[in-house]
Formats: sequence, structure tokens, C-alpha cells
Amino acid sequence: MNILIALIIFSVIVLFHEFGHFLFAKLNGIGVIEFSLGMGPRIITYAKVNGKSKLIFFCSSKRFEEEKWEEVTKYSWKILPLGGSCAMVGEDTDSDAPNAFNKKGVWARFQVVFAGPFFNLILAFIFSIIIIFNTGVDLPKVAYVVENQPAYNAGIKEGDLIKKINKTNIHIGREVSTYFSINNVGDSVDVVVERDGKLKTFEVDPNYERYVFGINYTDSETSPAKISQVVEGSAADKAGIKDGDIVKSINDIEVKSGSGIRETLDKINSQGEETTFVVERNGKEKTLEVTPKKEKSKTLGLLATSNTKVGILKNIGYSAYEVKYWVVTTVGSLKQLIMGKVSLNDMSGPVGIVDMVGDSVEESKSYGIKTVLLNILYMAVLLSANLGVMNLLPIPALDGGRLVFIIIEAIRRKPIDPDKEGYVHFGGFVALMILMVVIMFNDIMKIIR
Repeated sequence: MNILIALIIFSVIVLFHEFGHFLFAKLNGIGVIEFSLGMGPRIITYAKVNGKSKLIFFCSSKRFEEEKWEEVTKYSWKILPLGGSCAMVGEDTDSDAPNAFNKKGVWARFQVVFAGPFFNLILAFIFSIIIIFNTGVDLPKVAYVVENQPAYNAGIKEGDLIKKINKTNIHIGREVSTYFSINNVGDSVDVVVERDGKLKTFEVDPNYERYVFGINYTDSETSPAKISQVVEGSAADKAGIKDGDIVKSINDIEVKSGSGIRETLDKINSQGEETTFVVERNGKEKTLEVTPKKEKSKTLGLLATSNTKVGILKNIGYSAYEVKYWVVTTVGSLKQLIMGKVSLNDMSGPVGIVDMVGDSVEESKSYGIKTVLLNILYMAVLLSANLGVMNLLPIPALDGGRLVFIIIEAIRRKPIDPDKEGYVHFGGFVALMILMVVIMFNDIMKIIR
């Protein structure tokens, strides 16, 4: 079931991406040979031939060469539910046809290539509107300040609405924690908050030494006390805690939710002492002793989130902020990867995404079908925005790489040799396939471990 859900998400995202290419190809008078979902042999193909609708099962490519079928757009559903395509006349080969991609002007071709990634951002925006309509806006309102941590020491209080961190506007709660993971933060940050209708600025020293257990979970009162991820090599990992374990108690204090894990650990305020976790795994309880590790980090030491219902216009605005959040987070994460602050092991491919979708569905099942569907939409927003950004990177074989060649052509006022461009894109494709294999291997090893 998890694989089926993941395939549906992938299919919708890819189809919308290719629809962007398709729509702008048609608007610019470029011939579309075939618009398809999936890869491999065709199961069903539809086309309008001589004004009559034709539906053919297991249509061969030879049929496309027939005079009646050559000049019409074919719509196909293929057997392998992976990816999709919008094949255009003269896209990868030189063609003298007036409706060929390569015969159109620079601006027309730029629109067609850019439209795919842009439509992914549009899809993320549409799904965000649906999510926010049902759950409300995640406002960056301080719900909890950890005693003796940076925000507490600086004077930030519960109820403060965070407006800026170091001149970066903050619109949604998740931007607060993400800021420190994707930015290089110094020894001081300026935090602007709204309190009692007035703006106040606090200078915060984000440097903090803490003892960490190395566990990730959903910090929410409505989420189960389930460990979503154990950091490899962490104290929890060495003690034997596993992904998927449900925390029943910590130092004999009962835990009932994700936020309960955080509240209990804050209450214990462990300074490196051995901590007793009772977890449920496969229906059986296990008692594990965990000694947290001392770690230097940069943090505010607060939880800023408040789901608030808003009107239609604000919903649209905050949906745009949601897409912006994922764009900024993706770009920031790529910067961290280039700088060596995160590794390829932290990236996920199709296998990891299927596993992530499965965990999300399992965690939300007990809250009803509506919560499950909203979580699936949330995953679709994340993946669609990521695909949009990644496809715009100036890497050969991606849309961004093709845009680079179009821009170079516009500057030098003549096209680059198609053969040379083809070699570059082929090299990029091979490199991407190697990277995908490495990421897939890491995903499988994570699941095995």
C-alpha cells in the first residue's frame, strides 16, 4: 500500500511537471509527438485522427510513423509507473519542420523548458491551499521556551510572535528551526518579536552546549510518541533504540505523545546522566539505558508554532510562503551539501521517499482518513517543491542545464552545436544515474539497519 501511495504521488507530480512543458509547447506552436505517463511499453494510447477519437491498446511506435498518426498528439499510459514525458518535434534531433522545438525562438524555448519546474511549484501551492484551509496557518508564535537556553536567557517569552531573525522575515513556525540548519550563524543573532502589539528586538547568543540522545520524533500533542529516526552513531543508536520504537516512559515518567518526549526530557534536564527509556517494539516492551552525548549547537531553545485558521486571502498568501519555505530549505540544504556540512547519506531517493511516505501514513492512521490524506498532501508539497528546485539547477540533462544553453545562445546570438550540447547532456545524465544508484544504496542500507 505504501508503495502504491508513493507511486500515485510521484505520478501526479511528474504528470503536472510534464503538463507544464506540454501546455507551453502548444501555446508556442511546437508540435507534441506524445504526452505520456510512465515508461516502457504503452498500455493505452489515445489520439484524434482525422477528427475521430482513437483508443488503442499496446500501441507500437511504428504506428506513430503512419501518415494519419504522424501529425497528431498521442496521449499514452505506459506500463512502468515511473516518470513521464512530453516528446516534442525537434526536441532532441534536428528537424526542418516549422513546428519543431529547435526552429522556435529563444524566448519560446525558454518558456517551454522553464514551465515544467514552475508547474511543480504551482502544484505545491495548490496543495498548500488545501492543507492550510483544513489545518490553519503554522504561525511562528512561541509556545514553549526551554529554561536556561539562549531565548530564555535573552528574555524571549511564550506568546511572542517571531517576525525576523537577522533581517530574514519569518512567516511560518518551521522557519525558526530551519534557519539554524541552513544558515551559517555567528555568535549573535537579532530576533525581532511582536509582543502586545509592539515590536521588540533581542540580541541572542545562539551557542549552546547540550546533551543529546540522537532521536527524532514529531513534536506534537496529537502525534504518537514514536521515534521516526535514530541518528547513526548517537547515544540512542549505541543503546539499541531503533526507528519506529514507541516510547512508553522515560525515567519512570509516562509518555503519551511526541511532545511528551520533549517535555519529559526537558523536565529531566539530563546533564549527561544515564537515562532509562522504556520502548515498545513489535508488541514487546524493552528497557534501554541511554547516556546522552555532550554536543555544541546553535539554537534559540524554543518551540514556535501555533496553528491558526485564516481567511481565504491570507490562506493564499501563506500558501505562497509555504512554497517559499520549501524552496529556501532545498536551496539551503544544497549549500550545506556543497560545503560538506551534510553528506550524501542525509539525502533520500525513491526508496527512502517510499519509506518516509509509509511512516507518515502509519503515524496518522489512528487519527482518521482526513489526517492521512492531509499528510499525503504535505508529502506531495515537499516533493513537488523539491523537484521544481532541483530541476532548475544548472546541471546537464536537467531543465536547468537546458536553460543555461538557451541563455548562452541568447547572449552569443547563435546556437551551440547540437551534437556538443547532446554530449554534455548525456554526460550529465550518466552522472545523475550514478548519483541515484549511490543514494538508493544508502536508502536500502538505512532500512536494513
